[in-house]
Amino acid sequence: MSASLDTPAPTASASTAVVSKAVGSQTAAPGASAGPAAPAVSGVPTQTELLDFVRRTAADTELVATLPLDPEGRTWIRLDGPAGSEAWIISWPPGTGTGWHDHGGSYGAFATAEGALQEDSLAARLPTEGWKTLELAEGVDRERKLTKGDARAFGSHHVHEVRNESDSEHAVSVHAYYPPLPLMRRYSRTGAVLRLEQVERPQEWQ
Repeated sequence: MSASLDTPAPTASASTAVVSKAVGSQTAAPGASAGPAAPAVSGVPTQTELLDFVRRTAADTELVATLPLDPEGRTWIRLDGPAGSEAWIISWPPGTGTGWHDHGGSYGAFATAEGALQEDSLAARLPTEGWKTLELAEGVDRERKLTKGDARAFGSHHVHEVRNESDSEHAVSVHAYYPPLPLMRRYSRTGAVLRLEQVERPQEWQ
């Protein structure tokens, strides 16, 4: 088991609605680059606290087992995270992923509860407004594999994509964000060129 605290949710197939706590389905669910660590302010969760929460939740096998798995698309359950943060348990059928995206200025953490997830991210702080296409500098790409029990935290400018590369095994992960996601920007990428494609609002995934 490992955890990573760094200051550096898929273009998937159709998802299936599930019923438990606050639940939803989407073709592009919530799911985060370099950025400053969240300050330890009274009443505001730190990255370390979010990391601890997702690790403990991912280890709760009884809770994780309440999430139905669908071979055709991702399913999820929304949870109450610490100190007003937003949290999700998300399933990843074989071959599904997020596509490149950010988290609208929220910081957070995620942990793998079952299976394994591949994360590709950018060690660069991108401007948030005023552009449609960027050419990335060499050396900004980072990648890691998070197997069961692995976790990581990320800053408020994190840009990444997450995938389940298995051809036979579901993965399940736990995510937490603060503040609750105000929006998500989705990107396409061709080589070094990153293009802003869509801005999603919470009503599109809740």
